[in-house]
Amino acid sequence: MPASIFDDLLVKGIRAGEVPGRTEEAREWYRNRAKNVSRARVSEQRFRRDLPERMQQDISFGSMYMFSYDPKLKNTLPYYDQFPLVFPINTASGGFLGMNMHYLPPQLRARLMDALYDTVTNQRYDQSTSLRISYDILNSAAKFNLFKPTIKHYLYKQVRSRFIYIEPSEWDIALFLPTAKWAKAGSATVYADARRKIRG
Repeated sequence: MPASIFDDLLVKGIRAGEVPGRTEEAREWYRNRAKNVSRARVSEQRFRRDLPERMQQDISFGSMYMFSYDPKLKNTLPYYDQFPLVFPINTASGGFLGMNMHYLPPQLRARLMDALYDTVTNQRYDQSTSLRISYDILNSAAKFNLFKPTIKHYLYKQVRSRFIYIEPSEWDIALFLPTAKWAKAGSATVYADARRKIRG
């Protein structure tokens, strides 16, 4: 196996002429291949082992991260994701607000991500690229109407690992890898609730 699943799919994509993030066709190419990756290849432990250089203590708003999380109020939550895939967007008491993309069904996840690409700071899709978003921006534009199920308040004291930084060129891969780690309910319940929240 290459250094990471990201390297594997990026190399195949670039050979096929698909440059990450640049076109809708390229994004779809990477998403479709990420959907076919088996859960056994993308465990939390494997990410920590394969991407040690990505492990960070701090976060930057508008970038994408994965990390281990143990909610403070887990006993009262109907379900939660123990390995979130998050774009931090605002500070919040004791931590930050983040968009955990796992809370949306894959089709809606893709639609929201396509809208979010309109906010990128540049078209290089390297470490200088991030999303220019905040809760107020998301809440004020109809094209972001799918975001509400994704907003979660993460407390730094409940984070159980360092943050794994996801390169912008890898966003469309990470978006569809089967990395969600649900507790107390399965994805069908989570997605049904997400659709209800969107309908309002």
